[in-house]
Amino acid sequence: MSPLGSRVPAARIQAVASAVGELMITLGVVLALFAAYALWWTDLVADHDASRAAARLRGSWSAGPSTAPPPALDGRSGGDAVGFLHVPALGPDYQVLIRPGTGPDVLDGGVAGLYRTPYPSAMPWDAVGNVTLAAHRDGHGARFHDLDRLGPGDPVVIETAADWYVYRVDAVLPETSPEDVGVIAPVPEGSPYHRPGRYITLTTCTPAYTSLYRMAVWGSLTRVVPMDARRTPPQELGRRQG
Repeated sequence: MSPLGSRVPAARIQAVASAVGELMITLGVVLALFAAYALWWTDLVADHDASRAAARLRGSWSAGPSTAPPPALDGRSGGDAVGFLHVPALGPDYQVLIRPGTGPDVLDGGVAGLYRTPYPSAMPWDAVGNVTLAAHRDGHGARFHDLDRLGPGDPVVIETAADWYVYRVDAVLPETSPEDVGVIAPVPEGSPYHRPGRYITLTTCTPAYTSLYRMAVWGSLTRVVPMDARRTPPQELGRRQG
């Protein structure tokens, strides 16, 4: 074989390798752009849907505070809103609509959802029970993206038509299995609680941008503030939320 003949295959191999390398780089860039676009777009859609749903709920409250407890909610649907979750540690204007259910049809709307299985969530106005909530860590509004910023002593407030329910964070479970349903039990397993009470549990995926594990934040009710005509928030929120 001539020297020229021996160099042709090597050149072809180099060209193919170069083409494959460029293709892989291009594919990586496209996937990265798609991931960024998907997160941005789902956030945009979720924010729009949640804003409309929040406006409808506040519009239904415009007649003034209700003196009766809210009606029973249909646990098979996310169609009935409960109220709003406020967490000052996540920002002065942090407000998340609360709806029943934790399926994609609910959580993808940029809300926090009440668990219906395996332990049905209590409602804030129940005399005893654990109000259990889930929300996305990333995409679809990413309402619990910064949940890991919460720590013991931080206030968590639920706003309903009739009352403000003020909770205090007592403990955080940084990581557990997605199958660890005990964290949302009426008396959550692994929490500081050993008897029935009025609790709240917030859960989301961890680490960020994965669904490998779950984290849980546990709190207990400290007081209930009746709603006045101006919907004046409790001092934990600092100023009027709208």
